[in-house]
Amino acid sequence: MASRRGGGAPGPSGDSRGRAWRGGQAEPVRLARAGSLGRVLDFMRLLWAVNHGLTRVSKRMTRTLGVTGPQRLAVRIVGRHPGISAGALAEILHVHPSTLTGVLKRLMVRGAVERRPDPADGRRAILQLTHTGRGLDALRAGTVEARVRAALAAVSDRDLAAAARVLSRLSLVLGEAERP
Repeated sequence: MASRRGGGAPGPSGDSRGRAWRGGQAEPVRLARAGSLGRVLDFMRLLWAVNHGLTRVSKRMTRTLGVTGPQRLAVRIVGRHPGISAGALAEILHVHPSTLTGVLKRLMVRGAVERRPDPADGRRAILQLTHTGRGLDALRAGTVEARVRAALAAVSDRDLAAAARVLSRLSLVLGEAERP
């Protein structure tokens, strides 16, 4: 089923007529059918559309690059912070360490990341990119990151800061729901 945008949310061309996305093409949606569901549900629809888009591009990356979006993000962070611990990486990615374990395991099997003992503390492990990992770290077309970069190119710093505040608040509140 296609994601729908409407109820005043600007489409990719900046209009507010609402759009449905099918195969990367935008097509008008009748507002009578996709009209506003209210502030909360309209925002949730947009979040689900973003989630769907991230998943779709991530699956395509698996076929073309051999890594998922989350795996590439982990590679990018390890590339910027060589010697980072798995715990610190999990914190940066906002994931539970057990979730990161699977991502790192697949990256190690692929030969992109290696885990080494920390020379300062033998009980701790640090992460490094391999030659293969450094290749994956290079900027490429066809990645989630490239799509996000293209979208943000048309967004002002002020709008981006506002979106970041909203998403940070939402992330905080959703995280609180998991606590006892």
